[in-house]
Amino acid sequence: MKQNYTKTIYACFAGYVVQAVVNNFAPLLFLTFQSSYDISLSKITLLVTINFGVQLLVDLLAIGFVDKIGYRVSAMLAHIMAAAGLISLTILPELFTDPFAGLLTAVIIYAIGGGLLEVLISPIVEACPTDNKEKAMSMLHSFYCWGHVGVVLLSTLFFAAAGIANWKILTLLWAVIPVVNTLMFARVPIAPLIEEGETGLALGSLIRNKMFWLFVILMACAGACEQSVSQWASVFAEQGLGVSKTIGDLAGPMFFAIMMGTSRLIYGKYGEHLNLKKFMTYSVLLCIVSYLLISLSPWPFLGLFGCGLCGLSVGILWPGTFSMASASVRGGGTAMFALLALAGDLGCSGGPTFVGLVADASGGDLKVGVLAAIVFPVILLGTIRLNKSTV
Repeated sequence: MKQNYTKTIYACFAGYVVQAVVNNFAPLLFLTFQSSYDISLSKITLLVTINFGVQLLVDLLAIGFVDKIGYRVSAMLAHIMAAAGLISLTILPELFTDPFAGLLTAVIIYAIGGGLLEVLISPIVEACPTDNKEKAMSMLHSFYCWGHVGVVLLSTLFFAAAGIANWKILTLLWAVIPVVNTLMFARVPIAPLIEEGETGLALGSLIRNKMFWLFVILMACAGACEQSVSQWASVFAEQGLGVSKTIGDLAGPMFFAIMMGTSRLIYGKYGEHLNLKKFMTYSVLLCIVSYLLISLSPWPFLGLFGCGLCGLSVGILWPGTFSMASASVRGGGTAMFALLALAGDLGCSGGPTFVGLVADASGGDLKVGVLAAIVFPVILLGTIRLNKSTV
């Protein structure tokens, strides 16, 4: 990798930390919002839905404007919106007559930034002149996991030391990261996604490409495999360890995130010696084993171990699909990355919903829901085998 692109890679790593802050910090404050602003829990949970709903919309809209205004301006805009949203979180609830409207506005602002980051960061890294793009992509996505862990750990330590009442100070501290990274993206070199002399595929051509649709299925199932377990990890921690909900919220999702980050770190370090398609195939098989362990184990603690095993198994699926798509669908450009991000987000929202619906239909048995969700890694395995790429 050329030395002058090293800072570009580092800025992208920090960009995924920003996305981790955007997605995982506010939920730590939900009970505080509920008590401080007298907002019902149903309204509070709507903040999560709106956050990811806006990000889905931005994934789709990005196709029309990112190439026009350029990746540098778009990346700076994403960080500015993320910072503005976090800062607004500390101001708008007091300015609005209805505090919930203020919270919702702040969430929408930083969700725009989060959606843009998801579309932009992976192709920026993919365009950098690295020796092993799959390795760089896996390392990049590991930073979302470490960002998630960092947000939970550092926020918990701050609240323990300074008190939850000072949450606004911590929010402003987290906002410093996107502010600094905005300045980084103003200076770092950004390589063109489409090589000189080539033209990107038009949206119509991309949609007619059969290989592209295989990657859409891969991304949707990758998101579903990940979140079907991740979103319920705290429940398994409570059941498996016999701990309170607060400790369960920390132990379950953090265990999952650490294992997922470890998987991405392993491929990021040794990726040049590994065949990506084979690595993904074995990972999906391990994912199926983890689902069976979670749903069929008679011992709750073993079910919790299955959650961690699932995190380890799904780590490569999202970044690996990006890398395979980039290598297989030449000239896909911004449209391809945006639509793949959209498919992944749909999987992330649809997977946990599917688990919840099946569990409800089974008298609230979450294990039955997870067992039914094994359909996602099974489809993923079949799709990988259909893909002729030898990446």
